[in-house]
Amino acid sequence: MNFIETHRLNLRRWKPSDREAFYKMNSDPLVMEFMPNRLTREESDRLMDRIEEHFEKHHFGLYAVEEKGSGLLAGFTGLSIPPFESHFTPCVEIGWRLDKAFWGKGYATEAASALLAMGFNQLGFREIVSFTSLLNQRSVSVMKRLKMTRNLSDDFDHPGLPEGHPLRRHLLYRTTKTG
Repeated sequence: MNFIETHRLNLRRWKPSDREAFYKMNSDPLVMEFMPNRLTREESDRLMDRIEEHFEKHHFGLYAVEEKGSGLLAGFTGLSIPPFESHFTPCVEIGWRLDKAFWGKGYATEAASALLAMGFNQLGFREIVSFTSLLNQRSVSVMKRLKMTRNLSDDFDHPGLPEGHPLRRHLLYRTTKTG
């Protein structure tokens, strides 16, 4: 599926013209507060390329989130396969990142709800997970609004972050088609 429409958003594949706004978001210290580092322009462009490669390989991925009213790129939301091994992988993860100008409007929840429905109803996934740093309460709030559930025994240390890194401890939330 290349395009999904919600009440206020268009979820679509990426365009070359998205690169500048994507970089602006990925280099913002507040947006990237719970990521290991902000991205350079080259890193941001490579991330967009990897997102498109994921779409080509798996036929799903991280969609550009466009605000209908303004036509502006608000960020991304989508489904992906995490590139690391842990007790819950292989799996399909739902994730999101929005530019701070679009925070507090319910866009992450709106977009993620549409993608969960697609993942279960069109793609046939039985379970979808989401995870974030223990410190990222904004994302935890979205997971809870999506009715995802957490089992304390699922929490994990992210293998891509070194011992002692403040973002290493991650919370894992899960949902199934029946919720």
